[in-house]
Amino acid sequence: MTSPRSLLPSLETRATRWERLSSAVMADAVRARMLAWLAPTLITLLAAALRLVNLSHPHEIMFDETYYVKDAWSLWNLGYEGTWGENANTQLPGGDDSALQTEGSYVVHPPLGKWIIGLGMILMGPGSSFGWRVTTALLGSLTVLLVYLIALRLTRSHVVATIAGGLLAIDGVAIVMSRIALLDGILTFFITLGALFVLLDRERTLPRIEGPGATEGGLRMTGPVIWARPWLIAAGIALGAASAVKWSGLYAMAVLGLYAVITDALARRRAGILLWPTDAVFRQGLVSFALMVGPALLTYLASWTGWLVTAGGYDRGAHANPLIALWDYHASMLSFHVGLASPHPYASAAWQWPLLLRPTAIWVSDDPAPCGTDHCIAVISSVPNPLIWYGAVAASVYLLYRFVRGLIERNPVGPAVTYPLVGLLATYVPWLLVPNRTIFQFYTVVMVPFLVIALAVALRELAGRANEPLHRRQAGQRTVAVYLVVTVLVSAFFYPVWTGMSVPYDFWLIHNWLPGWI
Repeated sequence: MTSPRSLLPSLETRATRWERLSSAVMADAVRARMLAWLAPTLITLLAAALRLVNLSHPHEIMFDETYYVKDAWSLWNLGYEGTWGENANTQLPGGDDSALQTEGSYVVHPPLGKWIIGLGMILMGPGSSFGWRVTTALLGSLTVLLVYLIALRLTRSHVVATIAGGLLAIDGVAIVMSRIALLDGILTFFITLGALFVLLDRERTLPRIEGPGATEGGLRMTGPVIWARPWLIAAGIALGAASAVKWSGLYAMAVLGLYAVITDALARRRAGILLWPTDAVFRQGLVSFALMVGPALLTYLASWTGWLVTAGGYDRGAHANPLIALWDYHASMLSFHVGLASPHPYASAAWQWPLLLRPTAIWVSDDPAPCGTDHCIAVISSVPNPLIWYGAVAASVYLLYRFVRGLIERNPVGPAVTYPLVGLLATYVPWLLVPNRTIFQFYTVVMVPFLVIALAVALRELAGRANEPLHRRQAGQRTVAVYLVVTVLVSAFFYPVWTGMSVPYDFWLIHNWLPGWI
């Protein structure tokens, strides 16, 4: 006769309600395939709705749009960034570009992001505020899809991928930086695209190093040198485009390129290659460098075509050889960035970013629309959803702990743990190295894709593994469900101050959770 005690293990490992529902849904192959496409489609459409609705508001040049909107229009009309006369900011929203002059303007960022902003202006006219923001909004929406795809490749879980993409879709800094004609949202898209391509290259290349055919014959001194790496070439193009938007894209290219070399080296070690470090660095590493950096350099140079083929760009005539003139111009740009340390009321050092001490107020209306009370205000603040932000920071610390513990115990963790950390290494750590430079909290929009992936991975751990006791999984899954529901409600609460809605002054005040948020 079976004793009650012997039934305990089976009772403890029963499925939770969520697990039973998930199993029932995924049991049907057609339904599972449909949901695999439906989830990313819906979260991308949600992201697009949150970014495109009322995008033309405010119908004025706000914050640093004063640089990029005018530069974008002059690029499409002159081939280079021209100077603008006085009153350009008030004339351009009315469709009047008469303030544009042919003299070249000194700019300190490469032109690709401004070419992209200008595309919407060419289609809808210089006076369309929707036009000068629409391409940034579309790329911000597509970034949500890219995050879904990265999380899916890392975890093989549509649920985790949906959570990661959904969190990015409703996060404040991601929404705000997709609704303004600045470079940072475009930069985020290209870096995230490059990260996806590097991950795809890893999946395609490592089995060719570690597979049965690669290890036949036992130990070898060296392994294969693989030239056929189309995803690495694609990553080079994407990260070259990121660098052609802002030079901080170079950090991502350096870190992700190093990641490709390190994963190659570890794969050769697992394959039993005796000289695996030097093999990965000096044989395959040189090939990988050429495959990645070559296309990146060509992409970057292509973004300067307008400046190169015209004669009016700033310093274009400084040398008879246009490439030497471009080199000298870049030296001047580098000097500007290195010496940028002017005070700004919204400046926020990188060490402050995890604490969310000083988000940037993008726009404040002097004459808000009526809101039902005597004292109204309309603002656009780049504050993230606090629950997403602080949760993601905590999740990143947890993943870092898991990574370090794995190294100490010689039990390596998988890419679901390491890859978000690689992304944060590329997008956050470099800013810690320039403590005196004037930088802003909204630069963190480039970090957010990797932060939400880290958060989604940590939430999966919180929900409990399949082999854990029933009560542990029930408690974990309920906690995750409550967290996600409250997070959605918080985003709904903050959405008016992310999009410039006119609200009662007291309503705006209760959104300022820390003194530095005002």
